[in-house]
Amino acid sequence: MQTDHLSFFELEKPPFTKEIDDGQLWLPPSKSGVVDRICRAVLDRNSVSLVGDPGVGKTCVLRAVRCRLEAEPVRLTYCHNATLGRRDFYRQLCLALGLSAKATVGSLFWAVSTHVEQLAKESLHPVLLLDESHLLHQDTLDHLHILLNYQWDSKALLSLILVGLPELEDRLKLRRNRALYSRIYVREHIEALTPADTHAYIDTRMEVAGATRPLFARDAVSMLHEATLGTMRDIDRLASLCLDEAVRQNRQLIERDILQRVLERGKNHQEVLP
Repeated sequence: MQTDHLSFFELEKPPFTKEIDDGQLWLPPSKSGVVDRICRAVLDRNSVSLVGDPGVGKTCVLRAVRCRLEAEPVRLTYCHNATLGRRDFYRQLCLALGLSAKATVGSLFWAVSTHVEQLAKESLHPVLLLDESHLLHQDTLDHLHILLNYQWDSKALLSLILVGLPELEDRLKLRRNRALYSRIYVREHIEALTPADTHAYIDTRMEVAGATRPLFARDAVSMLHEATLGTMRDIDRLASLCLDEAVRQNRQLIERDILQRVLERGKNHQEVLP
């Protein structure tokens, strides 16, 4: 059906796909400010935590950070599997850094820390981005502050960006994790889109997709915001379903009744699930 709505509305590409170039990502001013502060923190060699509910745009923020830092002397390494014990975490980290995975935790830690020191000699600042950090094993959290300690804790050779759900902030505040939490200088919490943000988001995504006219009525977008509570992932999903429904009805404008039909179909589908 996606191919049908591309031709039906004369679009050049899917408007609400995650497969969009980093440089074409849209962020509201509030999230653009988060990107600015994270990039400044990294360039100042500090560590960051970024928390928010599912689907509010954490990944978009990170992609914008990656795009912004491409021209800087920064080596960004992304790790997304947080459900590992300390040994396997360091093995994953070694593989992500292009290092051979050693046998013991001590040798793995030595390989990573030596690599960090070598990058510093090459005037590169390594940044480890740990996604889904709220799922990190406690034995891994216990050790991360040690990974940040170089030359008697007198050199900032590595930055961490810990990303996760709000539970991450709660875990970091525990007394057991205060050695790590005290080293995280920038602590960001992002919220869902505002109603004005949702309107701007829909307009921008449609423009990037090649739309030459408005395809969503303004009151339908307001209803879409209410239905999704401003969650970007849900906006993408429902907006795509609305385009498909408009094709089925041979309608050139998505109005409130189309969104209502999509919402009712989703509700009825959930009701019949076991």
